[in-house]
Parts: sequence; C-alpha cells; structure tokens
Amino acid sequence: MIYKLVYENLKHRPLRTLLSTLVIGVGVTMILTLVGMSEGTLNEQRKRARGIGADIFVMGSNSSVIGTGTASMNEGLVKFLESQPHIKVATGTVVHSIGTLKSITGADLDKFNRLNGGLKFVSGGTFVKDDDILIDEFYSRQEKKKVGDKLTLLNRDWRVAGVYQPGNAARVLLPLRVVQDLTSTQGKLTMIYAKLDDPANTEAVIAQLKSQLQDYKIFSMEELISQYTTNALPELQVFTKVVIGLSVFFGALMVFLAMYTAVLERTREIGILKSLGATPGYILGILLRETFLMSILGAIVGIGLSYVTRWVMMVLIPATFTQEIVYDWWPIAGLITMAGALLGVIYPAWKAATQDTLESLSYD
Repeated sequence: MIYKLVYENLKHRPLRTLLSTLVIGVGVTMILTLVGMSEGTLNEQRKRARGIGADIFVMGSNSSVIGTGTASMNEGLVKFLESQPHIKVATGTVVHSIGTLKSITGADLDKFNRLNGGLKFVSGGTFVKDDDILIDEFYSRQEKKKVGDKLTLLNRDWRVAGVYQPGNAARVLLPLRVVQDLTSTQGKLTMIYAKLDDPANTEAVIAQLKSQLQDYKIFSMEELISQYTTNALPELQVFTKVVIGLSVFFGALMVFLAMYTAVLERTREIGILKSLGATPGYILGILLRETFLMSILGAIVGIGLSYVTRWVMMVLIPATFTQEIVYDWWPIAGLITMAGALLGVIYPAWKAATQDTLESLSYD
C-alpha cells in the first residue's frame, strides 16, 4: 500500500519528478563520463604503445611516461643501442606539445615502420616533401581534414600526405629532422624504441642497458604500459574527486529544494494522514522511499546519458578524448548520487514528519 502511495505521489507531480530525476541522472553522468574518459584515454595510450611494436623503451631521467616530455637524449644513443647484442633495430622520436592534450611526433618513418610492419594508410601515403604531414583517422575526423588539405600547426601550413589507421603511432606525424629543426632540438630525442631479435631476451638486455645507461629510464613494453594509470596523473585524481563532490552537492541541493517544495504543497495531505493515525516514521518513510525511487530512476537515466556523451566525443573530438563505458562504476556512481539525494531529503522529511497535525489541516 505504501509503495502505491509513493508511486501515485510521484506520478501526480510529473514535472517535479522529472526534474529531480534528471538532476540525479546528470550527477551520475558526470561521474561516469569523467571516469570513462580517464580509463578510455589511458587504454588508448596502452593500445598505441603496444602497437608501436617495440620491446624496449628508453627515455630521459626527467621525462614522464604520460605527457610529451622533453627532447633531452642524444640522438647518438640510437646507434649505441643498435650495436648492443639482440637489438635488431632502434629508432627515436621527438614529441612536441601543440596545446592541451595535443602533440606532434617527429619520426624516422623508415625505421619506425621496421618496428611494427608500417603504417596502414586509409588514403594517401608517406612523406614526399618536408611540408608533408601524416594524420590518423581520428585526427582527420576531428579536424575535418583529408589528403591534399592544408593543416596549420606550429605557425606553418602543411599538406596532408596520408591518413592512416590509428593504433600503432601518434595522432600526428612529421619527419624527425623537420620537427628537430622547428623545435631547436637538433640531435635530440624524446623517446627511443628498440626491437629485439627475440622478446625472450628482453629482461637480459634491459639489465645490461641499465648497467651502462644509469641516467636513463629503461622499460620493457609491459613495464611501460603498467605506468599508464590514474596514479601517474594526480591532477586527474583531484579533478575526479571535485566532480564527484559537486555531483553530490548539487544532487543533494536540488533534491532538498524539490522535497521541501513538495512538503509545502502536501501540508494538508500530510495533516490528513496524521489525523488518520500515520506516525512520524510512516511520513518519513514515504518521503525517503520517494527519494530512493527517484535515485534509481536517475541512475538509469544517468547511465543512458553516459552513452550519449561517449557518442558525442567520438563524433566531435575522437583524437582528444576516448570515453569507455565503465560498468564497474555503475553501482558506485548510483550509490554516490543516491547518498547525496538522501542527504538532501533529510530536513524536508523531518519537517514533514514532525509538523503539528492541526496546523497542517488548517494550512491553505
């Protein structure tokens, strides 16, 4: 009986119910979208690292795995690595930031292709002139550029020579020498990749290199991929906590306003229930159940909206962010926003449960 009363109360005020549900749903969406973006972007980084095809990665001691880093390594280190036992090919890149979460990569494409079998072009082909640039499909879609179009980066116009499948290279590629000249890093590299004759020799080669190159960070592919976690991005962790906090706060605030208004609207109704013998606990239970039901509906709406935000990102900014659907976070996001909603209903529910019966019946 009580659940039927709760259902009828929500159905009787459809606009208030809809708005409250949407507010809770938006909170769930914010959490799921942010967590999905961090997981999706990191998984994309892991996928591209694997796709490069290298067995060993070398970077400067001050460089960060996540980020553009600095071109601090001497290019001559490539020849040194190639002279070591079991290293079949080594090549370096220069990564240069061109904005927030955007960068260009200079690569020796001939050697780079020996690591992973070469880029798979969707259209066009490799570099022909120094003003040629290569972009992957996601970047092509985001910037609406195709082969033959002009692309302005680093205050220069480039001709898109080829568009390749994503997964085994950076979003944007330029010839290594060109990037070194433009960024005044001649003879310097950001990252060096090495491919072995047999991956089984990885640990032995890394141990040998670490004894000789003590001022460098040297990783196997699995070690490098293990670095792609949110722990490596403390700023992202703080931002996630802030967004979750805001979701709880605004969810609680909107539910408080909605339920406080509902209590005022239903003053006479509550008075009638109390005159019929309804206890404060009964009144409190009705309002808490209404909020609980709206929280469940809001969580469902929020999960659905997270699919919408993923689609929007894939259409508008596929080269910048990748959002995944994080199923493990569905109950977590739902419980977080439900907690906020229940916090928001405590005072209105308490006010409704303790108000005087005669005053309620005389309320106009």
